[in-house]
Amino acid sequence: MRLSLLSASLVAVCLLAAPARAASKFGLDGLMSTVMQENQSSISGFAVRARLHPAMLIDNIVLMPTLEWWRSSSHVDPYGIESVRSDNTLSMDARYEFRRPGFIPYVGGGIGVHFLSSRVDAPSLGIYDATKSLTKGSFSLLGGVTIPLTTKVQNFLELKYHHVSDYRQLKLNWGIAVEL
Repeated sequence: MRLSLLSASLVAVCLLAAPARAASKFGLDGLMSTVMQENQSSISGFAVRARLHPAMLIDNIVLMPTLEWWRSSSHVDPYGIESVRSDNTLSMDARYEFRRPGFIPYVGGGIGVHFLSSRVDAPSLGIYDATKSLTKGSFSLLGGVTIPLTTKVQNFLELKYHHVSDYRQLKLNWGIAVEL
């Protein structure tokens, strides 16, 4: 169910991006993340996002529909305990770019929906495949810098904070951006 909802959301983002592409700038980003969630050690995550600049917006404003994912698992052999936590996030951010020669710093924010899931299996403690899934809304703040490599390809580095009640996350994102 969750996978089909995320797939449908990604298709919707692509369909919405197609008409915007004709009259505006359009790009795609591939991201890797180091995710630091409240009360958890850091883990790695992945994301893909579109960058849209409709012609009707101010020149330096960019809209970014994003799909993010991370998963963390632990296994304690002597006791047979296994735990898995994951987060699938669908968000919409906007950023303001301060255009400069050589690099482009930016700040922004947005909103998101987090599909959080936890699973614990600890037979020695009498817990057999206990699961908990919930959906939470969030707002986010971000800041970063884009470094052009060519006219169509850039590297970027950013810091993004997701305010999710009881599951706050700070992410260090880096990746490649391609103008289409």
